[in-house]
Amino acid sequence: MRLKLISCEVLYREVCWVVARSPNIVDVTFLPKGLHDIGAIKMRARIQATLDAVDVARYEAVLFGYGLCSNGLAGLVAPQIPLVLPRAHDCITLFLGSRQRYLDYFYANPGVYFKTTGWIERGENTDELHQLSLQRQTGLNQRLEDFISRYGEDNGRYLYSVLGQEAPHYQQFTFIEMGVEPDDRYERQVRAEAEQRGWQFEKVQGDLRLLQRLVDGAWDETDFLVVPPGCRVVARYDEGVIAAES
Repeated sequence: MRLKLISCEVLYREVCWVVARSPNIVDVTFLPKGLHDIGAIKMRARIQATLDAVDVARYEAVLFGYGLCSNGLAGLVAPQIPLVLPRAHDCITLFLGSRQRYLDYFYANPGVYFKTTGWIERGENTDELHQLSLQRQTGLNQRLEDFISRYGEDNGRYLYSVLGQEAPHYQQFTFIEMGVEPDDRYERQVRAEAEQRGWQFEKVQGDLRLLQRLVDGAWDETDFLVVPPGCRVVARYDEGVIAAES
């Protein structure tokens, strides 16, 4: 088969690895990390525009290297060929290899913040995405000095403590080692950041099998949704995560 894959660049190394091992011809388009930060409507519009630009005469299906990602993929409409999406809430399922493994780990470690090579080396949002991000639109990207200048000393410090701090409920970094890292530099960086913050650190082994099955065409109904031409993706608040709707 000849397939088109549209993926978040946070999966760059992993996607290149599995595509190189696929029996299929897979052409890949990577989109910037952080699209979910601009909100579901704008994220969906950006991905739909990329999808609409695909030459459907060249491919048998369009694959997505995304989870549902805060409903950013809900509403996508399939062109004249099927779409194939992993049944995943976000990309951590793709890194860990299954929804169940992700849920089991998350419930055992509720204050965890995951890191991978892609999350580190792809850096912050691009200038364009930063300008559109929800943090910027709501003022959550401001410094302490900005809050004090706008709201006064006491109120400014209080608002910054509530709104300006990054995820105050987090208490652990978990580095997912995927086997595609060039060396241990990223693990060491996350360890150092955890020590600096006073957080716990853990390393777990990732699992590329879900991504490999995506590009190989092994699309069982349990782990993948195949959206027929003309149908759209809808969110489901059950184990299926997503569904296709006429």
